[in-house]
Amino acid sequence: MGKGSATLERFGQVALPVGAVRDGEVEDIAVVAGAIRQLWTQAKFSTKKVVVGVANQKVVVRQVDLPWQPLSELKKSLAFQAQDFIPMPVEQAILDFHPLEEFHNDGGGRMLRVLLVAASREMVTSALAAVEQAGLQPTMVDLTSFAVLRSQVSSSPGFAVEAEALVDIGASVTNIVVHQGGVPRFVRILLMGGGDITDAVAERLGVAAEQAESVKQTTGLSLVAGGVQAHPANRAIESTGGAFVEEVRGSLDYYLAQSGSARISRVVLSGGGSRLGGLVERLTTATRLPVEIARPMSVLKIGKTGLTDEQLAYVEPMVTVPVGLALGVAS
Repeated sequence: MGKGSATLERFGQVALPVGAVRDGEVEDIAVVAGAIRQLWTQAKFSTKKVVVGVANQKVVVRQVDLPWQPLSELKKSLAFQAQDFIPMPVEQAILDFHPLEEFHNDGGGRMLRVLLVAASREMVTSALAAVEQAGLQPTMVDLTSFAVLRSQVSSSPGFAVEAEALVDIGASVTNIVVHQGGVPRFVRILLMGGGDITDAVAERLGVAAEQAESVKQTTGLSLVAGGVQAHPANRAIESTGGAFVEEVRGSLDYYLAQSGSARISRVVLSGGGSRLGGLVERLTTATRLPVEIARPMSVLKIGKTGLTDEQLAYVEPMVTVPVGLALGVAS
């Protein structure tokens, strides 16, 4: 995709009350619907058609090998073939798949390797209900991990033939995607994010979340694991942030241990949680890989958003998912 193929016309965000969404799942439909209505009013979006992204513990993504058949036939028979690979009854799941490659097994049989995606029907229904109650029209449900991939591949054409790891850090959910040439090879959803570090600081210092967020951003993560932690805030950030770094490293190690995995050339960070000071350096040390911050706006033409250049630079880490969701519709 060349620069200017898509235009960013509006960007907006609103804070959700504590408990309205928990670990990526809608808990209070009415409250979330109210926040969406507020967002539409403030940002002045011109359309009511939306794409809903999901990523939480009720979404399972597995690489599986199935007997080859035409994709149209596989879609029809997916429910019969998927049960052995997912930890939920197929009748309670919404199923989809992403074809990866064809190959022949040891017996010469023609096989198809796919990424199987299963999402709890109840979880998806709750998310859609909040959107519809807000007066909007959902046109598609997409896996947030695929949205991250879509926006990053578009903005990094020079790395199209190399494997790279994309890590999008939200408040309580982090999407990790390893892809090669835009083809997803590994997806993991971590129920950890920047909000967990903020909560740890708030609890340790006995302050409100807003003040804890400010302390977190001012303090940052120690550049060296186990570095100086004289202040309680430092200890809270190190404990939670260090655990997050290890979870990311462990996820990439798990991918690399799989048969046929490709060498990872770099790690690209996005999401609001990527702003944590020291995180790039700590992940670089832990993974022994170059770590960079995503630039999803690099492929976009910027319309009359009403935001200054400084504001656009501030929100850029957070547009990765919405840009990827929008590009999915455009494609």
